[in-house]
Amino acid sequence: MREGVTEISHKVFDLHMLILWVCIAIGVVVFGVMFWSMFAYRKSRGAKASKFHESTTVEIIWTAIPFVILIGMAIPATGTLIEMYDTNDSEIDIKITGYQWKWRYDYLKEDFGYFSVMETHQDELYNRAEKGEHYLLDVDEPVVVPVGKKIRFLVTAADVIHSWWVPDIAVKRDAIPGYINESWTRIDTPGTYRGQCTELCGKDHGFMPVVVKAVEQAEYDEWVLAKQEKAKEEFELQSKEWTLAELTERGEAVYAKNCAGCHQANGQGLPPTFPSLVGQGLAVGAIEAHAEIVIKGSPGTSMPAFGGQLSDVDIAAVVTYERNAWGNDLGDMLEPKDVSGLK
Repeated sequence: MREGVTEISHKVFDLHMLILWVCIAIGVVVFGVMFWSMFAYRKSRGAKASKFHESTTVEIIWTAIPFVILIGMAIPATGTLIEMYDTNDSEIDIKITGYQWKWRYDYLKEDFGYFSVMETHQDELYNRAEKGEHYLLDVDEPVVVPVGKKIRFLVTAADVIHSWWVPDIAVKRDAIPGYINESWTRIDTPGTYRGQCTELCGKDHGFMPVVVKAVEQAEYDEWVLAKQEKAKEEFELQSKEWTLAELTERGEAVYAKNCAGCHQANGQGLPPTFPSLVGQGLAVGAIEAHAEIVIKGSPGTSMPAFGGQLSDVDIAAVVTYERNAWGNDLGDMLEPKDVSGLK
């Protein structure tokens, strides 16, 4: 078990080691007495079994001793648990939402949010390229927090049950649709700490890494300002006049992050579960119907609704890209303002 980098993680580690040694001591005593009794009082040595029944003294002893041991373990465990669940007086609140198969982080007081997607390239997944140092544990957008501040996490999910886990900071909370679970951390050492989704949540369960980056306060303030500026710029892009080439270029990046895992980088999909987008189906049909599937999903299938996950610009871009990639070459495009109307 990792000792971790936070005060709570150290307490969890110390509690774990304490209970481990108590269990080892119990095991040594119990099995020691058992094996010694089997050896020293075996029948071949002429041992005679004692004749007694319902000894009150023995009953009291083997009830009292475990009771005392359990109370002795419960006292430090309860103190640690109470501290782990105390989310009061937080300085930063981050809402964490699990999606198949990505995380969204909303900084509630700073008024911005973003999605975090695994960055491992498809070529690494299929052994076409050498695997990186942090294979399956890299993301495009980590959770950034300042050191020395109490951070409260509000954990939920948008589709199925996920679980947000970072062992180095001793945080593991189930993300359940319709519920919000709380946790917190205070990281005193700058660094990058990695975790994963630990609830079997579907086909790409293993592709939902978590990365937390702890930085000094000044660097955090600069990052927050940059994120707020980016959010403002994204909003302004809604009214921009886009060209087909611009939307296609942006759509390729959106597709790689959100769609390639199921429909593959070449658009061929994995029929029948994930249909091909090359020369057939919605990708070459009516553009409004194509966009509606992306926005609202397809009930009863693995196609999720991206209307709440992607901006209007990104939806317009990915639809435009799919209709003009892999030889589809329809030459049409979807404007961001049209996406707003379809929603």
